Amino acid sequence: MLAKVKSAAVVGLEGAVVEVEVDLSPGLPSFTIVGLPDKAVQEARERVRSAIRNSYYKFPNRRITVNLAPADLKKEGPAYDLPIAIGILMSSGQLNADLTHSIFLGELSLDGKLRHTHGVLPMVALARDKGLSTIFVPLDNAKEASLIDNIHIFPTESLAQLVVHLQGEVDIPEYHSELNWEQEFRPSYAFDLTYIKGQEHAKRALEIAAAGRHNILMCGPPGSGKTMLARSLPSILPLLTMEEAIEVTKIYSVNGLLPQDTPIIVERPFRSPHYTISHAGLVGGGQWPRPGEISLGHHGVLFLDEFPEFGHITLESLRQPIEDRTITVSRARGSVTFPASFMLVAAMNPCPCGYYGDPFKECKCSSGEISRYHKRISGPLLDRIDIFVDVPHIDYEKLTEDKPGESSDKVRARVKAAHEIQLARFRGTKLRCNADMTPKEVKESCTVEPAAQSLLRAAMKQLHLTGRAFHRILKLSRTIADLEHSDIIKTHHMAEALQYRHKEII
Repeated sequence: MLAKVKSAAVVGLEGAVVEVEVDLSPGLPSFTIVGLPDKAVQEARERVRSAIRNSYYKFPNRRITVNLAPADLKKEGPAYDLPIAIGILMSSGQLNADLTHSIFLGELSLDGKLRHTHGVLPMVALARDKGLSTIFVPLDNAKEASLIDNIHIFPTESLAQLVVHLQGEVDIPEYHSELNWEQEFRPSYAFDLTYIKGQEHAKRALEIAAAGRHNILMCGPPGSGKTMLARSLPSILPLLTMEEAIEVTKIYSVNGLLPQDTPIIVERPFRSPHYTISHAGLVGGGQWPRPGEISLGHHGVLFLDEFPEFGHITLESLRQPIEDRTITVSRARGSVTFPASFMLVAAMNPCPCGYYGDPFKECKCSSGEISRYHKRISGPLLDRIDIFVDVPHIDYEKLTEDKPGESSDKVRARVKAAHEIQLARFRGTKLRCNADMTPKEVKESCTVEPAAQSLLRAAMKQLHLTGRAFHRILKLSRTIADLEHSDIIKTHHMAEALQYRHKEII
């Protein structure tokens, strides 16, 4: 007898419906799974056999063939255990139910209980989009699955419980989410600007960067607070919207980084990979591509400390996602596109020893060493960074003063107000912030007063700025004006934007 049960696979960050076909036929007892299964799916044979027996059902002593269709789509992970077990019970006549509009996901333990399974969120979203009304998931995944509306979710503890439910003997209560996004999920930040002494100029630069989602590079000696400033940046960014949180949660669910007790990511991601990271680790990859650090920082911050120490190929791979807000990973078996809308925050020393220009400690580097150190970062990559800020040594008086700095909550309120101005400006387009503007939007949105135009004209001639630098300064000026709720870019907005330009050290 042939039985068909629906399940799902994850391709990139999206799902794909998989039909699990189970056939029992006469012959020597065997258990074969076909349809491009990986090692974890092949091992489902032993898990399913033990789970069925320990759930007090009979495992058929016949030739069992399981086909995971479509056959040209690679199947990976243990989420197919449950649909395979249900298919075997139906094919052997131990279960009779209409499963036309149902989908099954879950890893089985040997005693028949269901374990937490990765990648459930995109699979549930797929089921809803394909018109499947009912989904059975492990109990531990119920909260995560409930983030998707308009689908009936049944949290299942074990195979035996699911079978008696499908037979109509004992009902599994449908799971109804009681999550209150505004009240229950409030992020808590480990770092706050109020604890950073001094560095007012750098804090101001961070505020502007956060308001317009501009990329920023901080340069200063060791111990000046660059890392602490970067780690405080998420605390001044606007809170994630529900839609953004679901996008981020999908990425973490697929990568297996979503904790079992956390149904949704509520804080903006902050990723800080070490400079020894591989190219694939940063942009994503593998035989079957998975998201890398670039995508894990989606809607958040990608912090690259010791910026010049990263490999040349690794750094150059940032250029395309900074512009396009996506990253495409191509392999022989296909290409996958991952979202990559992140803020790049880079930090570096002014020289290899770290003390070039420091008033208290002498630099021991030669001019050639300093020049080579800075040339590790290419011009085209620097041209994609909007804000360059020096983070100098902190004086003793600043470190010991009792007066607390401005809190992140107050800064975030100003940043949120500026961001709402931008959302209103770009309503009806795919743009969400000033940093995303193309030359067309720059021309339409950046109204400059005559005195500010004269200042920009003089800067272009004296500093020999590129066309990209020209538009970058205008976008930065627009953000500074938004922070002041000004409709036009004034001279002091333009002057402040110009001071954040890249300056050659040697």
